Amino acid sequence: MNELQFGAALAGAQNGEQPALSVLWREHHPYLLRYLRTRHRACDVEDVAGDTWLRVSRSLRRFAGEEPAFRAWFFTIARAASADWHRSAARRPDMVFDADMESREPSRHGNPESDAMASFDTARAILLLAELPPEQSDAISLRVIAGLDTERVAEIMNKRPGTVRVLQHRGLRRLAQLLSAAESVETDVTP
Repeated sequence: MNELQFGAALAGAQNGEQPALSVLWREHHPYLLRYLRTRHRACDVEDVAGDTWLRVSRSLRRFAGEEPAFRAWFFTIARAASADWHRSAARRPDMVFDADMESREPSRHGNPESDAMASFDTARAILLLAELPPEQSDAISLRVIAGLDTERVAEIMNKRPGTVRVLQHRGLRRLAQLLSAAESVETDVTP
């Protein structure tokens, strides 16, 4: 989405126009789901995403800025909604859910084969990210999935940019180790 399209969608959404809000939703929701999958069980992702959009819609009129600032603002809200969900979940008794329950992400390709491969790759990456310490996973998710720059991630995480770079570097190094180990297991199993 270019800046002109974003500006029109934002202005319309701030005035309560549903089609304009839909444009923002289509552009940002897939990234939100990917980010939340690194932080939550599959059965919680849609609920946290819904809470995030509710918070965004309540505060949207007060937002001013370009798309990069919107993405940072949006993922700050998503991170807060996620943290609130974890705090709330810690006070609730644990319930059993189907481990295979998968939320449906809107298709961006229109080709079933491409969709299946993208879904497989995304699911694999999310599983690997979940094995990292939370701060490393957050740093990588906000940089790669949300597409935010280091300075904005540092603001969201309440860290210095250098600390975010170190977290990202260590996380990526650990992901490479995990991926290498997973590939060697797959090679050993393949006849």
